[in-house]
Amino acid sequence: MVTSPPPQILTDTWVSTSWDEFLAITDAPVYKDGRAYFDAGNMRIEMAALGAGHGRQNSVVLKVVDLYAALHQLRIVGFINCSFRKAGEQECQPDAAYYVGENFQLPPQNNQPINIELFGPPTLVIEIGASSLSDDLGPKRLLYERLGIAEYWVIDVKARRAIAFSVAAGRSGQIQISEALPGLELSRVETALRRSVTEDDGAITRWLMQTLG
Repeated sequence: MVTSPPPQILTDTWVSTSWDEFLAITDAPVYKDGRAYFDAGNMRIEMAALGAGHGRQNSVVLKVVDLYAALHQLRIVGFINCSFRKAGEQECQPDAAYYVGENFQLPPQNNQPINIELFGPPTLVIEIGASSLSDDLGPKRLLYERLGIAEYWVIDVKARRAIAFSVAAGRSGQIQISEALPGLELSRVETALRRSVTEDDGAITRWLMQTLG
């Protein structure tokens, strides 16, 4: 039996497709290094190169989250570039995602997407918006609303700005103080991003330990 190869698609844009086609396309070797999203009958595979701005600011934001959780004794577990799947309906692969709180169950550490129907959606999702900023604030925001996450951050790499949304009942509203990480002011994240232009990680970490504690 000869199976047809998956179709070639436009990348870094949303394309109308079925769930089965999405699975076939994302399993193809040509897209193995891409990040995949599916929602409401549309898919997106991001293949754009990630530059130093994206990588550096991603690192700094994760440092803020991890240190804040440690200093405030929050139960938290993070995933970088991990796929989350609600079979037949939705899939996402955010830059970072966290489960926060006392009630979540640790997903197994295998090579399968995290099953949202078993483990629930992550509490906090973070997208680093360099080339994808408008999409992060638009279609992906709607995806995460429907997915049922509690909080969504978009980092505007060019402006070194943190845009945060609280999500409830399928709708989101902008916030200045995190609810997933209670008491964390998003202005602290932005200050850390600005400091990253001229300071090394050691200096930023020392400043964060002083200011977040």
